[in-house]
Amino acid sequence: MSNRPRYIHHVNFPTTDPERTKEWYSKVFGLKAITPKSNTRVVLMTRGNFDLHFTPVEEMERMAPYHFAIEVDDWDGFLTHLKELGIRHTRPIRRPENNSMFCYIHDPDHTMIELVYHGNRPE
Repeated sequence: MSNRPRYIHHVNFPTTDPERTKEWYSKVFGLKAITPKSNTRVVLMTRGNFDLHFTPVEEMERMAPYHFAIEVDDWDGFLTHLKELGIRHTRPIRRPENNSMFCYIHDPDHTMIELVYHGNRPE
């Protein structure tokens, strides 16, 4: 047994509107809401290979300086998907040293999400 972590199981962010959050993350990233097995108020969402949790709050105490990153397989296709949904993103930045691209979007509660693409990633 190794004492090193295997992977991130989930991350948890605040949400001021759980239903809006479920709808947005479903449309943008294809996540599905999971019904909690306890009487928790936390919104649980998954895509099978990663989970996101959202804790309902009355109001956001401050603009969140944190972010998380999601790697996409089809850079141009995903940016087209965002355009179709009317979701703005920052100007994409290319890193030629590792054939990667990244940009940022924000969810309805202003949580920053970094979108990443690596053209050199093995399948």
